[in-house]
Amino acid sequence: MNKSLLLSWLAAVIATLGSLYLSEVLHFIPCTLCWYQRIFMYPLAIILGIAFYRNDKDIYRYTLPLSIIGMMISGYHILLQKVPYLQQFEMCKTGVPCSKDYLNLLGFITIPMMAFTAFTIITISLAILVRSEKHHSN
Repeated sequence: MNKSLLLSWLAAVIATLGSLYLSEVLHFIPCTLCWYQRIFMYPLAIILGIAFYRNDKDIYRYTLPLSIIGMMISGYHILLQKVPYLQQFEMCKTGVPCSKDYLNLLGFITIPMMAFTAFTIITISLAILVRSEKHHSN
């Protein structure tokens, strides 16, 4: 069993279930950037689950780009919410504004911060997987 692959899959599953809970149970309407983050997170929950089941350690080739791009989107989303100057560049013109804080625990835990954390856990876990694979192949 590969622990880093398991951790990355669990992070993706928890993030996916969390976003579904926020939208389907609490009825928070996702903004445009939240949808983009979902586009990159949801496939990770499925692909990493299959990779864990099959012990496919080469999956990082396909999942690491998704995780890194998702991490960049959620990082931008955090900045958009926390830096007022950047709100002039907000891309959400219809529906819920991307700068809206539905959830703000302890002054810094927001929905995009949770997504960023999940993407970061996945990215680091996959980087560890890459490193261990390269170490074993040498």
